[in-house]
Amino acid sequence: MRTTPPNSPHIRGNWRRLGSAAAATAALLLAGLGTAAHASAATTTPHKATAKTIAAQVAKAHVQYEKAACGATPKTGFAACNALRVTGGTTAFMEKQAALKGIAPKTISPKAASDDPTGYGPSDIQSAYGLASAASSSGSGETVAIVDAYDDPNAAADLATYRSYYGLSACTVANGCFTKVSQTGSTTSLPTADSGWAGEESLDLDMVSATCPNCNILLVEAKSASDANLGTAVNEAVKLGAKFVSNSYGGSESSSDTSYDTSYYKHAGVAITASAGDEAYGAEYPAGSQYVTSVGGTALKTSSNSRGWTESVWKTSSTEGTGSGCSAYDAKPNWQTDTGCTKRMISDVSAVADPATGVSVYDTYGADGTGWGTYGGTSASSPIIASVYALAGTPGSSDYPAKYPYAAAGTSALNDVTSGNNGSCSTSYFCTAGSGYDGPTGWGTPEGVSAFTG
Repeated sequence: MRTTPPNSPHIRGNWRRLGSAAAATAALLLAGLGTAAHASAATTTPHKATAKTIAAQVAKAHVQYEKAACGATPKTGFAACNALRVTGGTTAFMEKQAALKGIAPKTISPKAASDDPTGYGPSDIQSAYGLASAASSSGSGETVAIVDAYDDPNAAADLATYRSYYGLSACTVANGCFTKVSQTGSTTSLPTADSGWAGEESLDLDMVSATCPNCNILLVEAKSASDANLGTAVNEAVKLGAKFVSNSYGGSESSSDTSYDTSYYKHAGVAITASAGDEAYGAEYPAGSQYVTSVGGTALKTSSNSRGWTESVWKTSSTEGTGSGCSAYDAKPNWQTDTGCTKRMISDVSAVADPATGVSVYDTYGADGTGWGTYGGTSASSPIIASVYALAGTPGSSDYPAKYPYAAAGTSALNDVTSGNNGSCSTSYFCTAGSGYDGPTGWGTPEGVSAFTG
């Protein structure tokens, strides 16, 4: 991350009019919607309420969340994860479920476990990005690698619970679908366990499962969050045969980035994705590498339009939202044609990242491992896009797949995100969405897989 001090815990979101989730609960009572939920109790109502009324009340609620413990601003030469964990309030998924049932929505209790998911699941992600057909028929034989720091001892068990709940096929060590290794490729000599990074790893594994349920998954755990160790883990993932590698971490740009490019991220024939960052407008690395697909973040909500969904730039404050910007060091790849930035521009494409419209994750390790939770941040969008590449098929052996979406620019293969911004900037498209290319969301979000193949 950049050096802007984090504001944590975060008590933000897209809905900020009342002072707390409790105030929103009171609003539900005043609206005559029945007995409101306490923080940890289910909500019951004596009668049905209209979806419009429920949505109006939910719009007043806070969503509370905080940086994952691996998200603190790192020192030079190290990276932080780009994950945010919801601790309270009402998510977009919960609003959607309440509206479908005609009942008042529940709220999430800070730090408390939930018996059921409170964020978007596989069917939501596949629906939003036109992936249902590909997810059911494609991905077999492809391996998506996840690169993170430190060990998650419960990774296999938590992955099994997530997949079982959503009716996905088993992905285990025993059946060869799931593999966990260190940055040297060892399956037995693993790094030290870390609670914060365990949550990040659960998020990444679950997003691969949600997007490409037939894919194999390789988790490569670096021994620390240093740029060198994480880069070494990327190389190991490629060495072990992964053609799709997701990196949900980042740090400040530096003059060393161009050497990191060639040492760790320059792998022809491999789709490597990297999170654009969670600290709003500004560039970070490795999203700034010319050899990766940099992935921005959106707020994703259901809609009455023909798609059934709508997206805008994710931003919750001047220091929180999707990253974007013009790299200070990395050269502009020849497939990137925007004229305001002479070097590498972030981002290329995007996917859901707003915690208020966050995704469901199952994690049981450490202080934050309370079972079902909802996460956001561009740590969610990076593995989603890596998995879309996997659904699209193995890249050309000499290709750098970051160029693929550019060939589909402006077509129906991408959902153009045209509203919102992630801060202030002197060159408008660096931080503000508009028709066509923009920094926060790139060329948009997937609509099927055709924009992710050569």
